[in-house]
Amino acid sequence: MLKNREKDQSNKILQELVEQIKQLPAKRIPHHIALIMDGNGRWAKQRNLNRTEGHRAGVASVKRIVRFAPQVDVKILTLYTFSTENWGRPKSEVKMLMNLLSDTTLSELDELIGNGVQLRVSGRFSQLPFAQRKALSLAMKKTKDGGKLILNLALNYGGRAEIIDAVQNIAKKVKSGEISSRSIDEQLFEKFLYNHDLPDPELLIRTSGELRISNFLLWQTAYTELYFTEKYWPDFDEIELCKAILDYGSRERRFGGI
Repeated sequence: MLKNREKDQSNKILQELVEQIKQLPAKRIPHHIALIMDGNGRWAKQRNLNRTEGHRAGVASVKRIVRFAPQVDVKILTLYTFSTENWGRPKSEVKMLMNLLSDTTLSELDELIGNGVQLRVSGRFSQLPFAQRKALSLAMKKTKDGGKLILNLALNYGGRAEIIDAVQNIAKKVKSGEISSRSIDEQLFEKFLYNHDLPDPELLIRTSGELRISNFLLWQTAYTELYFTEKYWPDFDEIELCKAILDYGSRERRFGGI
């Protein structure tokens, strides 16, 4: 009975927050949100669980946010799923994360298609293990026509690596004579970034209380609003997302102007 009352109260709070968001002008709603999903391991430790259970709980939180995001007019979610630095974790944990990635991708594929979610990947895709590339390639192909939400997974991703890859590709074009070095500006450079057709995120959220961006979207977040929460990622739910959006909606973005 107590749990039912708590659930009813949470639903009421969520409905109120959604209504507040609906009252915001479109320009005050972040249509592209980037997420650093931090704290799975600490969440598990706090509950005397192993890290695997923390990561599984983190996946459950991803599912909640992906299902809910379109209700508050979010068009793109970019999730920091696995960084170039994460390969330095224990091999057993890396293997578990890779298996969790491919298993979840395949098990959720029908729901992604049904909900109009288009899956993308940003990062050094070719360096992922074969099983994960196969599962993700299938999912990207099957969801390419999804029009309600773009779910962009930053996998084997690093902001510095992205910039280096762009520079190397530009250098090849200059060497071959396809472009002139004098033509290189911000607009041209951006065309060589991963998923360069996506707009920059208006809002970046990091969970678990850490106050840094950890090599995530270094170019794209030049003028992105930052939001930090003490909540561990498995505890980040629809209510927390609404709070972040409303906080964003209260800010004035000047982009260097007055």
